[in-house]
Amino acid sequence: MAKAIMIQGTASNVGKSIITAGFCRIFKQDGYKVAPFKSQNMALNSFITKEGLEMGRAQVVQAEAAGIEPDADMNPVLLKPCGDSQSQIVVHGKICTELNARDYYRFKQHLTPMVTESYERLSSKFDIIVLEGAGSPAEINLRDNDIVNMFMARLASCPVLLVSDIDRGGVFASLAGTMLLFTEAERRYVKGLLINKFRGDSSLLKDGLRQIMDITGKPVLGVVPYFHLDIDDEDSQSERLDNIPKSGVLKIAVARLPCMSNYTDFSVFSRVGGVSVQYCANAADFNTASLIIIPGTKNTIRDLEWMRKNGVENAIKKHAAAGKPVFGICGGYQMLGERISDPFKAEGGGEIEGIGLLPVTTVFETEKQRTRVRGKFAKIGGIFAGLSGEEIEGYEVHMGITSPDDAGRSNYLAAIRDSVSGREFSDGVCRGSVYGSYIHGIFDAGNAAAVIVKALYNANGLEYDREVNTISTNQYKENQYDALADILRDSIDMDAVYKILEAGMSDCAAVI
Repeated sequence: MAKAIMIQGTASNVGKSIITAGFCRIFKQDGYKVAPFKSQNMALNSFITKEGLEMGRAQVVQAEAAGIEPDADMNPVLLKPCGDSQSQIVVHGKICTELNARDYYRFKQHLTPMVTESYERLSSKFDIIVLEGAGSPAEINLRDNDIVNMFMARLASCPVLLVSDIDRGGVFASLAGTMLLFTEAERRYVKGLLINKFRGDSSLLKDGLRQIMDITGKPVLGVVPYFHLDIDDEDSQSERLDNIPKSGVLKIAVARLPCMSNYTDFSVFSRVGGVSVQYCANAADFNTASLIIIPGTKNTIRDLEWMRKNGVENAIKKHAAAGKPVFGICGGYQMLGERISDPFKAEGGGEIEGIGLLPVTTVFETEKQRTRVRGKFAKIGGIFAGLSGEEIEGYEVHMGITSPDDAGRSNYLAAIRDSVSGREFSDGVCRGSVYGSYIHGIFDAGNAAAVIVKALYNANGLEYDREVNTISTNQYKENQYDALADILRDSIDMDAVYKILEAGMSDCAAVI
């Protein structure tokens, strides 16, 4: 069985996911076969494995950092919020049920065997497992039904490193308070502290570090500086989603929907010089856009109603009427059609008129479509005609079945193959400079992003720099993971981490 180490945090968004990814890359660089594991994740950023199973995007990033294929066992329970108190429960990559918070709290006990099975399967295949906790491990009102924090530390019999974020303030109180709220048995699992997102001269922390070690009885293993790397993070609190004006000759405006999912579909454009990707919620923010993108959503009808009420829909129609491009992905594609119906209440039920820019209608079914796909853009027209014949690789994850009319069928966007079943079919529709597709990651493969940016430059009377997108997406990610590993090696005592990993819980093997 694998050796294991766990990253827990004093709160959400302190950097657990990115630290976990960094450790995965370091262990990989050092010659170990390593895998990430998070028993329960809550996110709308999901991914489809090569087997057609759904998992959280954070564990996909960590698997990439580890240099391995993502596996649904790395994230056996995924919660996808679909309302103020409801979540879709995905277990072992497939929809299990939909529950409110109170019912899920009672339901969690039934998930323990599934979580255990997934962890044991992974542990039998790898040298090291890097586990990630969720939120705060010191939520004392939720301790009895915990399946992700100290429950997993006990199950894996693994030491814990506790991370806190100094950038938000109160780092010492957060560390001390979390340790105080642990039971005595839980405190014994914590073998070291990490301070994350520090700006400035770390020598100024010297007295504080000494005192927090005295207070908690745990060594501070490192102070990680605040850094800027382009690595996908969790959707709910990502800094990418802050609509802060960014420099760039071209502005790509992504509608920041209340239930937006898979915003990482557009990260590739952030890597192109002269392009500003902004997530916009106000109608006025779309006025200066060169391209408007409507992203995926966990609740298509609700988010379309939101766009209709706050004027975003009218801004999109005005943009399209001026001959400027609009691109809808997944739920955004559904919205661009004529009508959306939800007869089986897959997303709450109801029927609504679409934006009406594409000749398609959508009906939600009871089964979720989950598959990886590969193919090519068809011969298409409009501003992005240059995409014709370009390669596509991505995945589909949606409840709706979208049917084009005769005009739509003859103007499909792409010819693709289901990598799970081998079935060949067409995807999406284009009309003028309005495009819709179900494929997440459609801009990542080949030259798609470069073709789109070049077309936008030309449409705005600008000269396109052909050197701005010479590196492949995969190589770019590899470089970012290596840079992350370098930062952690420079700021964390990895010799101490390896000693903790090697010792495991041998000093208190019977801790309950």
